[in-house]
Amino acid sequence: MNPPLFAHRKHWAHHLLPVPVLPMSADEMDALGWAQCDVILVTGDAYVDHPSFGMALIGRLLEAQGFRVGILAQPDWRDVESFRSLGRPALFFGVTSGNMDSMINRYTADGRKRSDDAYTPDDEAGRRPDRAVIVYANRCREAFPEVPIVLGGVEASLRRVAHYDYWSDKVRRSVLLDAKADLLCYGNAERAVVEIAHRLAAKALVGEIRDVLGTAFVCRAGEHSGPVVRLPSFEEVSSDPEAFLAASKLLQTAAHEQQDDGAVLLQRHGDREVCILPRPAPLSTPEMDRVYELPYTRMPHPVYAGKRLTAHEMIRFSVTILRGCFGGCSFCSLACHEGPIIQSRSEPSILREIERIRDTAEGFSGIISDLGGPTANMYRLDCQHPRGRCQRWSCLFPRICAHLDKSHAPLIRLYRKARALPGIKKILVSSGVRYDLAVCSPEYVRELVQHHVGGYLKIAPEHIAETPLGLMQKPGLQSYERFRTLFDKFSAEAGKEQYLVPYLIAAHPGCSDMDMVEIACWLKKNDLRPDQVQTFLPSPMSLSTAMYHTGLNPLSRGSAAPEEIFVPRGLKTRRLQKAFLRYHDAENWPLLREALQRMEREDLIGNGERHLIPTFQPRGTGLRPEGARTPTQRKPQPRGKPRSKRRQDPLAPRRARPSLPKKR
Repeated sequence: MNPPLFAHRKHWAHHLLPVPVLPMSADEMDALGWAQCDVILVTGDAYVDHPSFGMALIGRLLEAQGFRVGILAQPDWRDVESFRSLGRPALFFGVTSGNMDSMINRYTADGRKRSDDAYTPDDEAGRRPDRAVIVYANRCREAFPEVPIVLGGVEASLRRVAHYDYWSDKVRRSVLLDAKADLLCYGNAERAVVEIAHRLAAKALVGEIRDVLGTAFVCRAGEHSGPVVRLPSFEEVSSDPEAFLAASKLLQTAAHEQQDDGAVLLQRHGDREVCILPRPAPLSTPEMDRVYELPYTRMPHPVYAGKRLTAHEMIRFSVTILRGCFGGCSFCSLACHEGPIIQSRSEPSILREIERIRDTAEGFSGIISDLGGPTANMYRLDCQHPRGRCQRWSCLFPRICAHLDKSHAPLIRLYRKARALPGIKKILVSSGVRYDLAVCSPEYVRELVQHHVGGYLKIAPEHIAETPLGLMQKPGLQSYERFRTLFDKFSAEAGKEQYLVPYLIAAHPGCSDMDMVEIACWLKKNDLRPDQVQTFLPSPMSLSTAMYHTGLNPLSRGSAAPEEIFVPRGLKTRRLQKAFLRYHDAENWPLLREALQRMEREDLIGNGERHLIPTFQPRGTGLRPEGARTPTQRKPQPRGKPRSKRRQDPLAPRRARPSLPKKR
């Protein structure tokens, strides 16, 4: 059942026009004349009324249906009274961790707590709990035990089944059980949320809502009837790596099935089962237009006046033109979350949004910071398979599918019309560009390079070695070199000095230390010195996470037992692999020197151009051993003995010490 998103009868609400901003306090509700909210959305992010923030999009969508929506942004999870500040919602609590998984938001790949949070005012860290969805949902239940709880957002979506949790290094059960929630909406859940709201407004019991596509719920074992696909149980996947791998492959297949006609998935947890209904049909272009043209202010809530919100600054003047991705990268969970089908907005809708930014956005200088989505150059691309859609996990790997429409003509036309708008100085493309797809259209590469690059273009080859690239389901170095050739050619034609910035991943499953030596030498040869590099972080529901947890290859074909693969584990190994990507950093040289000697690659150590790292070590540099004191943790000096001063820059020349006057 896929009712048109905006075709429902509207729920009665006190207000007839959109409110200036969704209320965050009882005082704001009083000013609007509201005695009660119909829906309260609880989020781990600060409230920014912009369509790039999930709580704003869902809130404005429900408002357009006639519901009164309040926002609890970053409530104090230690105090249940914070969850009562807007009163009891008439229909349900909607709970999300925010735009990011709370564990990824709070911890680095090395397990250290992050010192900042871009989704919090002034980047303050620690404003959301670990596993925020579970904590928030339990606080909502404590505050109002009888109110239904509906989970949503990326954290809930990718933890809807039993999943490997990197931070506890174990398989955890579905978040539905730990959160004690009534329903879970996965993916971009506009259809599901609107349907649930109308059902509850019509006095349906939340326990009776068992047929809304794109939702998951818990039922008694054996209760669900009809054709299903049974995933290995929680007990099986938590004890048997091959069962976990089988479940991961079934989830990937389900994510790529024909939407709204897929299988119901069941996974047993003890005497209960998690039931996952198929994904609904993707939004049509008119529906996408309506969702993104709702009356957003595109600004943070006034309560944050005078505070910096980094996440908002990054997307303030950006425009989303599409959703979904059919790239199928193993380390990415996007297909399991949003789905592989591209949903595109219409050209007129996108141009209207650019004009609205130009005419109303405070501080707009004429530059649109991004025109894109998950992958910038998949606009209006679709599968032309005669059966509607195949079940390939990637439309681009190991080669681009013959049934894929690769035409970039609609995107080229959009770029030209957007930059021709009066008052628009430049349209940048900051979203990722799939370069193996882009080289199919040299005209697109020319358009992109000559008009929409601000000096640097970020692309993601991820690696250059064959084994890790194959496991990542990424194209080989040949595709990157073809794109780089076109990039350099068209930059020269335009008389512009522009550079490619490659994104690279260390410590991905299947990546050996010798593979990292290979990529370090390639970086050195091409005079590339990346400042920001990434260590693989196993996020829930990706194929790479299944590889990391099991040590097995889910991409193996035609063998009875899955192929075993090498997995870089442990802080020391992962730290070394990351150090190879930053071979130019003197802090990494002792670690690399030791590793190269151990690997019998002393030929890469020396002071010549062909060497990777030098034989000498600048004074004051080098990685500290584990447990060593940092400069702020020096050993206490005896009282009365002055602490020696240390120069700020150990490589800077010593300053001459001023001479003292001689004693007479």
